[in-house]
Amino acid sequence: MGEPLAHQAHQQRPPVHNSEVYLLNQVPFSAIPPPSPPSPITPAESEFCASIGSLSLNDPAIAACDSRLALETRLADALHVINTETAALQALSDLYSTDRVAREGFHRAVEAIALRQGDANANGKLVIIGVGKSGHIARKLVATFNSLAIQSVFLHPTEALHGDLGQIHPRRDTLLLLTFSGRTPELLALLPHLPTDLPLILLTSHTRPHTCDIARLRPDTILLPAPIPEPETASFGVAAPTTSTTVALALGDALAVVASRELHATPSGVASVFARNHPGGAIGAALRRPREEVRHLAVALDGIACLDDEGADATGADVLLAGYASPSGWVQLQADGSGGVISPRRIRRLGAGDLGRRVEEIPGLVARRADFVSIAADTTVREAAAWMGAVGGWCEDSIVAVVEKEGGCIGLLEVARLLEEA
Repeated sequence: MGEPLAHQAHQQRPPVHNSEVYLLNQVPFSAIPPPSPPSPITPAESEFCASIGSLSLNDPAIAACDSRLALETRLADALHVINTETAALQALSDLYSTDRVAREGFHRAVEAIALRQGDANANGKLVIIGVGKSGHIARKLVATFNSLAIQSVFLHPTEALHGDLGQIHPRRDTLLLLTFSGRTPELLALLPHLPTDLPLILLTSHTRPHTCDIARLRPDTILLPAPIPEPETASFGVAAPTTSTTVALALGDALAVVASRELHATPSGVASVFARNHPGGAIGAALRRPREEVRHLAVALDGIACLDDEGADATGADVLLAGYASPSGWVQLQADGSGGVISPRRIRRLGAGDLGRRVEEIPGLVARRADFVSIAADTTVREAAAWMGAVGGWCEDSIVAVVEKEGGCIGLLEVARLLEEA
């Protein structure tokens, strides 16, 4: 009928819990602990402590970094030189803007060169003298002056004492000496042998004559100061002529350009003589190209000043002022040119007695349209000049009307200008 009561009681009794562990059939432990397992063999010291090779900045792993550092260093040094010389040129500009001695010296130098070069009877030349790096600058300036139609020669001071003094004409020439120190031994030795009647221009670092040996020995020296803000040893750690030669070259170039403008005062004068003296190379090709056709020489009609306001009451003085203010040097009586034009050569012929006279009363001043000779704009300068020479009957201030094939006038040109360019 059911399970015995004893069995039911056994199933209902909970299990006994304790922390004792019973080992069955276990051999008693020995009091002596077992030996420790053998330690692993320690590797030889050489395996982990081998010496490490020294690292080098030239290793391939850092080659790119090294190249970048070299680039930055080189460019920094280059920019230091450029900035130093730029500052020196700015200081030179400031000097000639404000200093009385420098300004007066430049004025007198231009006057001395222009006076003897511009006198057809004198037929003088500019003799430029220097030694060392100043001698190289002198040679470059000779080339610049000659290209601008100012006759120049280079004279080495030592060679001068051995016979080349014969290059100097005792009454016609102008002398230009280049010396940064103002006491170059070769120039001091040459100085007593230079004709005292000739103008002597001295391009030097000294800003006052009394500090310069050559200027003290030759009191009539025309001083052209070309100082630098600091010595080259302070700028670059070496006394190599760098900033000083840059400043001397810039001042010499300024003298050449200004003197050339003084001698060739027409609007296209300097450009014209330079083109004539420089027919070769890329510069010569570039100068020839725009002058192949007469259209490139013509003065555009809208570039000619007009006397509309003065009308029939305009005087010679009005024409002179208008021509002076006009970039082209030309003047027209009406804006469309119908009243006639006055060319630069005709304006330069005005005398003092013409200034108060009315324009219409001055003979030969105004050129009328009926007096123009027409030439096609695409005619070459050489062909046009040859045709003018063959036809004849023209004077230098006759007017050429440059016309397009459709018949419209695009500009005017003096016959003399056409012949000069040819």
